[in-house]
Amino acid sequence: MANVVIVGAQWGDEGKGKIIDFLTESSDIVVRAQGGNNAGHTVIVDGEKHVLHLIPSGILWPDKMCVIGNGVVMDPVSLLGEIDGLRARGRAITPENLLLSNRAHLALPTHRALDRFREARLGAGKLGTTGRGIGPAYADKAHRGGLRLADLMVPKDFAAKLEPKVAETNELLATVGLEQLHFADVRDELLAAGERLAPHVTDTAVFIHRQLKAGKSLLFEGAQGSHLDVDFGTYPFVTSSSTIAGGACTGAGVGPHAIDRVIGVCKAYTTRVGSGPFPTENEAFSDKLHTLGREFGATTGRPRGCGWLDLVLLRYSAIISGMDELAVTNLDGLDDFATIPVCVAYELDGQRIETPPVRIEDWDRITPIFEDWDGWQQDISAVRRWQDLPANARRYLDRLSEALELPIKMAGVGPDRSQTLVR
Repeated sequence: MANVVIVGAQWGDEGKGKIIDFLTESSDIVVRAQGGNNAGHTVIVDGEKHVLHLIPSGILWPDKMCVIGNGVVMDPVSLLGEIDGLRARGRAITPENLLLSNRAHLALPTHRALDRFREARLGAGKLGTTGRGIGPAYADKAHRGGLRLADLMVPKDFAAKLEPKVAETNELLATVGLEQLHFADVRDELLAAGERLAPHVTDTAVFIHRQLKAGKSLLFEGAQGSHLDVDFGTYPFVTSSSTIAGGACTGAGVGPHAIDRVIGVCKAYTTRVGSGPFPTENEAFSDKLHTLGREFGATTGRPRGCGWLDLVLLRYSAIISGMDELAVTNLDGLDDFATIPVCVAYELDGQRIETPPVRIEDWDRITPIFEDWDGWQQDISAVRRWQDLPANARRYLDRLSEALELPIKMAGVGPDRSQTLVR
């Protein structure tokens, strides 16, 4: 298999973990290149559900190497909890199958506290973050004041660098009446985590380079989706990193020539967690999916807003990541509908537009333009071959492929690994 980047084409939660897990069988190494533990990949294997937050989805294959790259902001305590949880379920986690970049920045308790502080100050205008400290961690990185995993490997120096951060954070927390941090507790917990993680820490860029030279195939994954990208998403209601394909290069330390293929992943409809624009959101559709037990956040458990498929978002995602093909998940979520509305364009100030607005103020003024596509009104969760899909389900995928000028080679009809159809 070639070296492949998997990209979410919507606002995250597209089912990337399932597609990554499926493609891992044909890859040697899976690399997580950005994000933090503010998002989760849900993978179901033989009926057993796994929710992964920092560890790459490839960890569920026993003979694969997983790498957490420099572009990730890493909460070491959360990572250890994830490792211990996997071990408790019989999964081996060793330096032979999990490596951590010594250049990865740390998401600290101070960052989580700053998330709470900033959301408290924003009040009704809050961004709807998960409170995991991801934005403040990336801000520290950009301000050149962050601490990295390499710092945690030198306990004395790390403690000296951490103490003023805790003190500064406590000063801010005091202004809004939030509970303050205890430096000794924060220091001891982090140093204990660092000691356990130390065998996994290395310069992963050098490791990846050597594997590429040896002809190994790599699969690059990230968190969230294209429209949460800090540059190209619905700013400021975005995450704090680059979620598009180019972010895989900077977040792992590889040149763009190393990437052979970019696969976008989208749902057969659209979902969003948290605040921000969502022009195709539909309350009745959301209620129906929630009643079926679908569409709750893997990390927060919050119900996702649900809406119809939005081709404006998908076209733009394909452009900014240079997608070569598309994988469509959750096709079975549309099983009950006789007709399925699909947003084919927006109207803004009387003009038809096919790219997303740049200014957040303009999102409130757009009107989605819908077409009705025929539904199939039957349960497809037991289908295992593309040609056995109902004719209208295949037509739905074909029309989507034609509209985006992208081949669709994979489709999901349920959450399990086995419920992935290949064209």
